[in-house]
Amino acid sequence: MSIDPAVPMADSAPVLDREEAQRLRAERLSRTGRWALPILVFVLVIAGWHWLVTAKEIPHYILPGPGLVASTLWQDFGILAGSWLVTLTVTGLALLLAVVFGGGLAILFTQSKWIEMSFFPYAVVLQVTPIVAIAPLIFIYVDSKIAGLLICAWIVAFFPILSNTTLGLNSADHNLRDLFSVYGASRWQRLRYLQLPAALPYFLGGLRIAGGLSLIGAVVAEFVAGSGGIGSGLAFRILESSYRLNTPRMFAALTLIVVTGVAIYLVLSWVTWMLLRKWHESALKRDA
Repeated sequence: MSIDPAVPMADSAPVLDREEAQRLRAERLSRTGRWALPILVFVLVIAGWHWLVTAKEIPHYILPGPGLVASTLWQDFGILAGSWLVTLTVTGLALLLAVVFGGGLAILFTQSKWIEMSFFPYAVVLQVTPIVAIAPLIFIYVDSKIAGLLICAWIVAFFPILSNTTLGLNSADHNLRDLFSVYGASRWQRLRYLQLPAALPYFLGGLRIAGGLSLIGAVVAEFVAGSGGIGSGLAFRILESSYRLNTPRMFAALTLIVVTGVAIYLVLSWVTWMLLRKWHESALKRDA
């Protein structure tokens, strides 16, 4: 008695279709959950906050409700906008300087071990020294307050890019390095076509870390500077509001800082995905 091979294939086709349909449903559910779950948590937190303030009758100068914070942000946006721009400017310039000096110094480190041994320990010193400890000295020796803020924010954001980029440049495949040597590639060709592409994911990871740290450094430096007038950032508005017991404005300024930090992370994550999505395993897995 012969067995028709077409029968099991016909029977297995619906099973494969069901598995494919389940996989597609799981992917759709995962994509929806990526934005729906954070929004749900946010709504629950705001609702709980509003209930706590209303049920306990907490005074607004101790804990304002979310509605009062939103209305204060709208009414005082003209006051906060200028300070927000100052904080954004310092953060952006500090991140740019961190990219230029951190990436450039990392390239020098990979080209000369003597340079790395000479300067890397001092980069570590800058990383482990609390910025609040050296910021007062910076503001003593630097006349411009904006320049002082920029230096403080740069110090905080500099090391992640330097260390990650250096690690990436040194992580190029040794077999490929030997292949470049066999074909007589110059040091510049090896850097351009082998080490820099290998270091790009590491650099972008350090960039995302440095983006948030540059904002933290700018805000901490503004707290230390503590002077008002033109060139005052959001941290000064928080201090000013605390002195006046204007807690809703404090929360409004803090909201702008949080929104800025989230926006920086999202933008840098998008840049990372755009640069890696066609070839690097981390971005390919995210698409799968």
